[in-house]
Amino acid sequence: MRNINKENQINEEIRDREVRVIDSDGTQLGILKIEEALQMSIDKKLDLVNIAPQANPPVCKIMDYGKYKYDLQKKEKDARKKQKIVEIKEIRLSTFIEEHDLKVKANNASKFLKEGDKVKVSLRFRGRERDHVDVGQKVMARFADAISETGSIERIPVLEGRSLIMILAPKINK
Repeated sequence: MRNINKENQINEEIRDREVRVIDSDGTQLGILKIEEALQMSIDKKLDLVNIAPQANPPVCKIMDYGKYKYDLQKKEKDARKKQKIVEIKEIRLSTFIEEHDLKVKANNASKFLKEGDKVKVSLRFRGRERDHVDVGQKVMARFADAISETGSIERIPVLEGRSLIMILAPKINK
């Protein structure tokens, strides 16, 4: 036996005495007894579907239920196809990085941002470099300036353990 779900009550599963009936072409037929509404749907060789069970009286529509379910599945599939899953790409910097290397990494980050992904920029301090966090902050600032036209800072550089971490998000074009 099929489980009776409030949203998908069809034909004999509808237990209300009176329902507001909408015809298959969208015209309202008014409030009818459930027996009359069922007979109308049988005459048209369609199903009586409870589309608004919370209304008073409940709203039922005469339609082809199989086609209705198929259309819903198709819409859900299209919605899943259109959604973009945002990935986080990581770029690692060092405290004493040369200007050219910084530009190459900035170009890679810009490419990721143009594709719609977020970029996590991490700078790891080794040994005595931990005493010079200000140098790492300057490197992060230079990196942020280099990608300023394609991305914006979502999370400012924060020291987490031995790493300085910053997250960049793509700029939204209006």
